[in-house]
Amino acid sequence: MKLISEMREGDIISDVYLCKTKQILKTKMGKTYYSLLLQDKSGTVDAKIWELNNAIGYFESMDYIRVEGQITVFQGANQLNIRRVRKAQEGEYIPADYMPCTDKDVKAMQKELVEMIRRTKNPYLAKLAEKVFIEDKEFMKEFSQHSAAKSVHHGFMGGLLEHTVSVAKLCEYYCIQYPELNRDLLVMCALFHDIGKVEELSAFPQNDYTDEGQLVGHIVMGVIKLDKLIETIPGFPKKLANEVKHCILSHHGELEFGSPKKPALIEAMALSMADNTDAKLQTFREALKQEPKVEGSEWIGYQRLFESNIRPTSK
Repeated sequence: MKLISEMREGDIISDVYLCKTKQILKTKMGKTYYSLLLQDKSGTVDAKIWELNNAIGYFESMDYIRVEGQITVFQGANQLNIRRVRKAQEGEYIPADYMPCTDKDVKAMQKELVEMIRRTKNPYLAKLAEKVFIEDKEFMKEFSQHSAAKSVHHGFMGGLLEHTVSVAKLCEYYCIQYPELNRDLLVMCALFHDIGKVEELSAFPQNDYTDEGQLVGHIVMGVIKLDKLIETIPGFPKKLANEVKHCILSHHGELEFGSPKKPALIEAMALSMADNTDAKLQTFREALKQEPKVEGSEWIGYQRLFESNIRPTSK
């Protein structure tokens, strides 16, 4: 199988890929064509079907399709121009080959997460975390398989768990450097901060926003879930409950980034910074996997998110 990450200009492609999206569009001259996004475990590639003839079989988005075509470069990115396509048959593909996955050990990350809960001295926060990640085994299974985003960062199976553990570890480090921080509140909220994404995004292979995710969003969805669980823990202090909910509601840091509230607690500020740090550095890591735009150059090209042209660090 030719991995998408290995495709280069001029390559002749004849293989099976997951059709993530399919759009029926028209050129300026009114000619109908298909615009596709194909995916395998290594990434995605834009694809076009310019000639709709008998060589183009029927298929829809989320189908596995066998394509024949050639790689060209358009505006600095690979594009597959497809000449023939048909829906793939069972036995022609292995679904796991088309799902991008974390390169970290999932069981090891799960163990790290549980150990963080075990180190928590506050009985209410520990119990709340146990209800989310230990007692609800079905949720933990989904959480461990989910992505952290549709795109941008950690958009792969296991990405949500990887991002969560990474943010929590950053928060534990903050607590060493800044003793004013309430370790139990900060680290447990780091574990909680993105639990709403399990319902905001559908599972693979779709990995797309659900109706509830579009209308409500993972921040509010996570707070609703925590609020319901808090009500089942006898004597859970109201002040602590409000602090937990505030940390989740403000973890994107700014109103324009989707947070209903801006950080008003030092722990909320620390969480928003740890979340942003891990998201930005992972996005940079993923960008560095791209090939340089110009042959012989180290520079990868302009990245909109960072508003800068980037390159790898010298070895």
